[in-house]
Amino acid sequence: MPSVSTAVRERIDATLADLEAAHEIAIPLAVARGSRAWNGSSPDSDYDVGFVFVPDDLRQYAHLGGTTETIDDSRGEIELQGLSVRTFASLLADSNESALDLLRSPVQYRTQFDPTDLEAYMTRAYNPIDLYHDWRAIASTNYRKYLSDHLVRSDDEIFPILERTADGYLVACDDDGTGEETMTIAADDERFSETQTKPTVKRNLTITRAAMSAYYLTATGDDGAHELPVIDFEMFLDEQAPAVFEADRIDRARDLLERKRRGEGSAVAGDQVGREFAHPPKRIDPAVHALEGPDPERLNAFVDDLIAAVQ
Repeated sequence: MPSVSTAVRERIDATLADLEAAHEIAIPLAVARGSRAWNGSSPDSDYDVGFVFVPDDLRQYAHLGGTTETIDDSRGEIELQGLSVRTFASLLADSNESALDLLRSPVQYRTQFDPTDLEAYMTRAYNPIDLYHDWRAIASTNYRKYLSDHLVRSDDEIFPILERTADGYLVACDDDGTGEETMTIAADDERFSETQTKPTVKRNLTITRAAMSAYYLTATGDDGAHELPVIDFEMFLDEQAPAVFEADRIDRARDLLERKRRGEGSAVAGDQVGREFAHPPKRIDPAVHALEGPDPERLNAFVDDLIAAVQ
């Protein structure tokens, strides 16, 4: 796991203090997000920071106008994304991938609230089927947007191109571009234009990680374990992936990871994932993969602890 210099940590802490003053909030937990969390950063990677915040005045939650639930800010190489304590708890209740990754991040910038117990609880209590569909959506949506050649209709609707024919195109018209539903578009149909994709190393890696996580979760769930993929992607490829994936799939993922680390994230890589792999099944057996999920009362107790850490 790459280290973070003292100078960068001080800049991040100063930025968090600025946000606290500007938004009248307190930040009990701040961690690395993105490639610096899953061990895929290059020397020029930004510092993506995820944090949980608590309003200084909790009465805001009862006001008619409500309170700020998210904060996004950019300070040069530091990109920040914050969740209110209520939003964070709500996402954890839904076994949301982003909230779980924030909780599991190994690079911590501020821990007035120690996340150890909450992380341990969520690792036991998350609902696999909800997490699976988060990962599935990340993989299929990014594949459709960045890797799949597509037509764009005049109303901005996207149709992935499955095949170019002599007279036009065969395109997918289902919600996620899997090709379960198709239609033919004439080459001279002026409502449609062909748009080039951005099949970069970074996009391929995002799709690969999400799809592999989804497949791994269901494969281990079928064996009765529902084992979470470790957040360190290299460790996942070395220690967990061989039980589920063929060597060629792992080698392609490792190549993307190494290229990303070398600073080639923006390099064009073509489609290294494949349409079928990028679209895990829409339906998995709820009798196997749907569990009760986190207990709201337990999450409420952790919310109390988050608030108590800064008030």
